[in-house]
Amino acid sequence: MDYFKTDIEKLHHQLANGELTSVDLVQSTLEGISQIDPEVQAFVTVNTAAALKQAEAVDQAGIATDQPLAGVPVAIKDNIVTKGLKTTASSKMLANFVPIYDATVVEKLTAAGAINVGKTNLDEFAMGSSTENSAIQVTKNAWDHTKVPGGSSGGSAASVASGQVVVALGTDTGGSIRQPAAFNGVVGFKPTYGRVSRWGLIAFGSSLDAIGTLTRRVRDSVPVMNTIIGHDDKDSTTVDRSAEDLGAKIGQDLTGMKIALPKEYLGDGVDAAIVAQVQAAAKQFEAMGATVEEVSLPHTKYAVPAYYIIASSEASSNLQRFDGIRYGFRAQDVKTLDDVYVRSRSEGFGAEVKRRIMLGTFSLSAGFYDAYFKKAGQVRTLITRDFEQVFENYDLIIGPTTPTPAFKIGDKVTDPLTMYMNDILTIPVNLAGLPAMSVPAGFVDGMPVGLQLIAKHFDEATLYQAGAAFEDANNYVDQIPGGQA
Repeated sequence: MDYFKTDIEKLHHQLANGELTSVDLVQSTLEGISQIDPEVQAFVTVNTAAALKQAEAVDQAGIATDQPLAGVPVAIKDNIVTKGLKTTASSKMLANFVPIYDATVVEKLTAAGAINVGKTNLDEFAMGSSTENSAIQVTKNAWDHTKVPGGSSGGSAASVASGQVVVALGTDTGGSIRQPAAFNGVVGFKPTYGRVSRWGLIAFGSSLDAIGTLTRRVRDSVPVMNTIIGHDDKDSTTVDRSAEDLGAKIGQDLTGMKIALPKEYLGDGVDAAIVAQVQAAAKQFEAMGATVEEVSLPHTKYAVPAYYIIASSEASSNLQRFDGIRYGFRAQDVKTLDDVYVRSRSEGFGAEVKRRIMLGTFSLSAGFYDAYFKKAGQVRTLITRDFEQVFENYDLIIGPTTPTPAFKIGDKVTDPLTMYMNDILTIPVNLAGLPAMSVPAGFVDGMPVGLQLIAKHFDEATLYQAGAAFEDANNYVDQIPGGQA
């Protein structure tokens, strides 16, 4: 199956009309993975037998016209639990963990007939921006195998960008869907916090985590998101707005849409060539009838330190469960209970995870809570208010997704502060709980760059409207690694 030349709508049409069977489609997908992935290394587990069995069941049941995902292969980031299929979070700590239940999003996709063909690589416990922190393997950028795919959803982004699957689920805590989408020239969609259940997502930052999609086309994200949104009794942070069609505004004219371009997103540290691409995108939106004006989000400069205090503090709490007692890695030849805890965590966690646990534990400690964690929460409120003030007058915010294109593997992995700053343009969205999307916006030195679109809470429909219009106005979706589609 050539996923560079098809989309979910075409696949559904072929499957529903009997021109293609789900078994044939899944078999072709698995063959593609076996040919492409040894070099890209996007997958950590391929779900061969179960995927084919599920495809047979879909074919036997038949595919109705109102089942857009039935028979369609999907990849799942390996921090989303899958019943009976190893879920590692790309960590030694969970190297052999086989869950006994499915995450809510997996349940919903399975009920819709989608086929889980495998689990994708990530930075360990989703902590990183390059997928180099994986304890399993280093995924390669689909466009240049010497460069990183971004992170933490680097495996999901690379699996789509390299043509192995049409859609993959990712997770976004501080930009972990949008940043790898930008690096790989695909579409990354992060919904409003609370749109999608986090039940069965291995928690990193519970007030920040969101499950979303990586696709080559904007429209391919819609049926997946429409399937996985909605209230879940097992996640008290979810909202009940599942009747909405997030793609309802696709195709509508952009005339009269007011778009904000924050000056802080085009400032120091952002590659001049990326700034030029964003400014060109702004002109395209104006040509389509929108108004684009410069605005200010003054507290943006505080987003990275506030985020890393909040996210690390929540990670410190969430990762307490991995103690060498209940499940997961347990150190050998231990003599005391303290040894079990200390050695299991020391040997089971990688350097970046330990760094964030230590930072979070420090921020939550008695003498420093007010100075760090509480202050970060106050900054978060200021950042949220900045967005609210802009959205009083504008429908959408645009800007670059990342400050630079993808960098070389190994270039920044030993410099955590530089790596953290790579997320400066995506982090504010998570702190405010807003929906956002990265769409391909051109190339710099032969590598893809992304345009980030940000909307107000629960206004995903406007994101899809603007994102699809921008995609239609360009030929970036026709550009593929290694040449033209």
